[in-house]
Amino acid sequence: MRIKGIAASNGICIAKVYRLEKPVLHISNDLIENIQDELLKLDNAIDETVKTLKKIREITASNINEENALIFDAHIQIANDPEIKKQCYDLINIDKNNAAMAYNKVVLSFILIFESMDNKYMRERVVDIKDVSNRVITNILGVTVNDLRLIDEEVILVAHDLTPSDTAQLNRSFIKGFITNIGGKTSHSAIMARSMEIPAVVGSGDVMDIVQNGDLMILDGTNGLAILSPTDDLISEYSIKIKTIEKDKILNQKYKDLQTITLDNHKVELAANIGSYKDIENVIEQGAEGIGLYRTEFLYMNSNDFPTEEEQFLAYRKVLEVMGDKKVIIRTLDIGGDKDLSYMEIDNELNPFLGVRAVRLCLQRKDLFKTQLRALLRASVYGNLHIMFPMVATISELREVKEFLHDCQTELVSEKIEVSTTYKIGIMVEVPAVAILADKFAKEVDFFSIGTNDLIQYTMAADRMNQKVSYLYQPYNPSILRLVKMVIDASKKQKIWTGMCGEMAGDIVAAPLLLGLGLDEFSMSPSSILPIRRLFSTLNRKDMIALAEKALDMESNHNVKEFVLKNLEGKI
Repeated sequence: MRIKGIAASNGICIAKVYRLEKPVLHISNDLIENIQDELLKLDNAIDETVKTLKKIREITASNINEENALIFDAHIQIANDPEIKKQCYDLINIDKNNAAMAYNKVVLSFILIFESMDNKYMRERVVDIKDVSNRVITNILGVTVNDLRLIDEEVILVAHDLTPSDTAQLNRSFIKGFITNIGGKTSHSAIMARSMEIPAVVGSGDVMDIVQNGDLMILDGTNGLAILSPTDDLISEYSIKIKTIEKDKILNQKYKDLQTITLDNHKVELAANIGSYKDIENVIEQGAEGIGLYRTEFLYMNSNDFPTEEEQFLAYRKVLEVMGDKKVIIRTLDIGGDKDLSYMEIDNELNPFLGVRAVRLCLQRKDLFKTQLRALLRASVYGNLHIMFPMVATISELREVKEFLHDCQTELVSEKIEVSTTYKIGIMVEVPAVAILADKFAKEVDFFSIGTNDLIQYTMAADRMNQKVSYLYQPYNPSILRLVKMVIDASKKQKIWTGMCGEMAGDIVAAPLLLGLGLDEFSMSPSSILPIRRLFSTLNRKDMIALAEKALDMESNHNVKEFVLKNLEGKI
């Protein structure tokens, strides 16, 4: 059986299916007769929960760091809490509640107490209590819970959807790829899959209804295809394709330490998009010439509370020090839209992608913004820092951000804290209004970085998370190419540079067009760097300028794609 979806991350894998199911817990109100059996059931469930949490703590400390592992120390304490256990015992002994009902009642009472506290830190512990209580209750009920961190065999993950935090837990040694019911090419799980270099297909519709645990599957992330229960001939065919991909990777390696130069000696910069310091090793292995996008929101999303100034300073400093003189573009907090924080209350909005997100949120929560800006400025003396602000829409908004940054710098200097005098500031161009007014914005910043994931979404008026309109994610559409050209032309007139950190920068079809349009820096998933560098080494920039000019005059995404593929046949 062939299952079609959206090609989200290149590559092919063959493995057994692992279904990620999030169980619905049905807690009975039935009273019990055998008290001892129910008490034993509760004790065993708590013991099993603690055992699992200890294993997760160990894995987290090994795969991430000790700091993140401390979260599970707190979870273990909650699971072992003597007061919760005592109250559960009373409900079982006296009121004849079943174990699940007793535990649920007690935990809900604790949650109400914590939610009513004035202390913000204590209110935020509700998330931890809910997490632990779900584990205990599932153990009482004997419900199987799939914990991604505990997978210890090679599998293809099948899920309705994967959150960024789900994806962050994937162990590449065992999770060979994934396929989901929903999602788009620019969803954050897809972006992270590309960073981790694992094949992924999203937006398949109903794959969860079709597969069973243990089914053999071929996953083709390059073509957006999954083949269930493949024949021996198909397994053999795709095994050969996997070997070809591996040989290609070896061939790409000879470009690792080279500059990115075309046949006619035009040089561009290929940088990497990262989510944390953990990605740096892969960035260096793939020969990146800098960091074109450091997504700081993952520092927040992987934390149980707002990261402190010191925590952020240390995180940014590590990346800057490792990269040395190479450029590091750190994007300020980009929360909102499809990204939120479990410990932060964000108002529900009808159109969250058009609402209070990114810089808009930071300007409303200047306490959070100040913490991050101070950390960035403190880290600026340790490398080639470029600070980038996302979702800017107006000149006045940008000027308010710049003024606030200046205030933070003045404050640090008054505290006798050193700040670099050479750091640069820029904006993401992702709102069409900024692209159209790029000539004015270019006078206010040191650089532009085009965020095509959102620029395409806003230009085409199509939610990039809605698979029903995924056909409108059209990076080669002449309207998008014309906006990109406007930005690049405006930056050159003002003698600043323009990069691109959206997924389009690493697209093998789009990259030659962007080269022809005059893009200075291409920032992409690390796995895309060597294939793009190898491609550029075979191209003549003058030819790409002519290619791009013809593409700008076409009328559709399809026309442009076919035109590029025909003209560069044998090269891409």
